[in-house]
Amino acid sequence: MNLFADAIAWIFSGEPGRGLASIPIATLQHLIYTAVSVVVAGLIAIPLGWYIGHTGKGREFAVAVSGAARAIPSFGLLILLTLILGVLHKPEAAVITFVVLAIPSLLAGAYTGFEAIDRRVIDAGRAMGMTEWQILWRIEVPLGLPLLVGGIRAATLQVVATVTIAAYIGLGGLGQYIITGLALQRLEVIIGGAILVAVLALLLDGLFAALQHAVVPRGVKAVAVKPGSTSSRRARPRAAASPSPVSG
Repeated sequence: MNLFADAIAWIFSGEPGRGLASIPIATLQHLIYTAVSVVVAGLIAIPLGWYIGHTGKGREFAVAVSGAARAIPSFGLLILLTLILGVLHKPEAAVITFVVLAIPSLLAGAYTGFEAIDRRVIDAGRAMGMTEWQILWRIEVPLGLPLLVGGIRAATLQVVATVTIAAYIGLGGLGQYIITGLALQRLEVIIGGAILVAVLALLLDGLFAALQHAVVPRGVKAVAVKPGSTSSRRARPRAAASPSPVSG
C-alpha cells in the first residue's frame, strides 16, 4: 500500500527524475506514436477489410494474415527493425512494429462489420437500382461502422499498451518511467509509470466506447428500442461481437 501511495505522490510531484521527460510531454509522445501507428494501419487494413466484406473474397487470407501478425512478438520485431534500419531510423522501426500490431484488429473490424449486415438489406438496395459503389457507401459503411470503431478501439488499446517498449530504444513515452525505474530499482517510478499507461488506456477506451455507441445508425437504434415488436424482429440486422482488446 505504501508503494502505491509513493507512486501516486511521485506522479503529482512534478519532478519525474533526472533525465526523464515531464509527464505531459511523455504522454504526448505516447499519444503521437499511438495515433500515427493506428492511422497508418487503418489506411492499409480498412480498405482491404471493406473489399473482403463487400466481395466475400479473400477472407481466408485475411484470417491467416491476422493470425500471423498476432503471433509476431512486438519487442523482438522492434529490436530486429532497429538493427536493420539503423539507429537513425528508430522512430520508423517503432511505427512499423506498432502498425503490424494494429492491423489484425482493424482488418477484422472492417470485414466483420460488413458480414454482420443482413443480406436482405443489400439485396433490397440492388433491387432499387443502386450501384455497387452506392451500396458500399450508403448501406455497408454506415451499418458496419460500429464494428469498425470497435476494431479501432481494440487496435488503439493494443498499441497504447505496447508503445511502452519504445522507451527501450530511447524514444520516450510513458514507458521511459518503467524502463528507467527498473534500471534504478525505483519501485514507485515503475508503478507510477504503469498507472499512467493504465489510466491513458482507460480514458481512450471510454472515448471509443462512446464513439462506438454514437455511430450506430438511428434506424438501428430505433429498432433496438422496441425489441418485442414484429417489425423490429424483421428489420434487426444480425449481431456480431466487437473485437475484444488484447494487450500487446
